[in-house]
Amino acid sequence: MDMLKKIFPLSFGASDVANLIIKILIYLVAGAVFGAIIGFFGGIPLIGMIVSIVCSLIDIYCLAGIVIAVLDFLNIL
Repeated sequence: MDMLKKIFPLSFGASDVANLIIKILIYLVAGAVFGAIIGFFGGIPLIGMIVSIVCSLIDIYCLAGIVIAVLDFLNIL
């Protein structure tokens, strides 16, 4: 559990529904920003491929962060 708290520090500590929604929105905005970066650099052959791989990893991180935040809010973790 300590390792999860180090990797996903934003996902823990939601005391009410408003805090949970704010944490989820932060993850969604981060995913959208990196999606826009993919769109901007997508036309450049080598850089576009590297950026798309990195942004895919960031999208997986955001999805995992949202899932962990919900599980922590529901006291399953």
